[in-house]
Amino acid sequence: MIIPLAIIFGIVPSLIWLAFYLRTDVHPEPNRMIIKVFFWGMLVTIPAVLIELGLLPFLKSFALSETITFYLYIFIVIALVEEVLKYGVFHFVVLHNKALDEAIDVPLYMIISALGFAALENIFILFGLGFAAPGGDVLALSAFRFVGATLLHALVSGTFGYFIAISILNPRQRLFAIPIGLGVATFLHGLFNIYIIKGQGVEQLLYPVLILTGLGIFLFVAFKYLKRITTKITT
Repeated sequence: MIIPLAIIFGIVPSLIWLAFYLRTDVHPEPNRMIIKVFFWGMLVTIPAVLIELGLLPFLKSFALSETITFYLYIFIVIALVEEVLKYGVFHFVVLHNKALDEAIDVPLYMIISALGFAALENIFILFGLGFAAPGGDVLALSAFRFVGATLLHALVSGTFGYFIAISILNPRQRLFAIPIGLGVATFLHGLFNIYIIKGQGVEQLLYPVLILTGLGIFLFVAFKYLKRITTKITT
């Protein structure tokens, strides 16, 4: 039973958040594009996993301290690689598509890419429970990731998407906006992971919640700002 349960409960958290964010779009995106971006977001999870597994021995070969290796792995190998790959879906699938015609579409498509990524990542992690895992364990882990990692992926990619939108609206800011957006997304993604993995006591819950809350507030304000921009964007 673990295989169908893992697939269902791996995808459901992403679909719930997807439905939530799609409701924020006054002019709905084409269903075909939503499915396409979500699917490609899932696909880039595979190279992300391969890179993360492959680069860990490479990092260890430098014989750095365990602490430095850990932080490099979390921020560079995991957070940066994942944010670049999710952005890659937007860049190659969405950026020059006619469906991208409003400023609000940019963070929205980044979120769709991120939720696709999170869906397959969830499935892989649920598979890690083992084929004999009780259904209750699968449900509990899925629920934890719904309010944790899945939401984080959506929020950091949406935040990155806001900076991408700014760069499209103001080409002179492109050299600054995109690196800043990638840097913010990578840093907060990595910081969240560090507190989840290394946090002790209340900080293991408190700081991730603060990160998610801060990102949620920022993205709420960013969406309201981008919705007010009526100029059609061209890329």
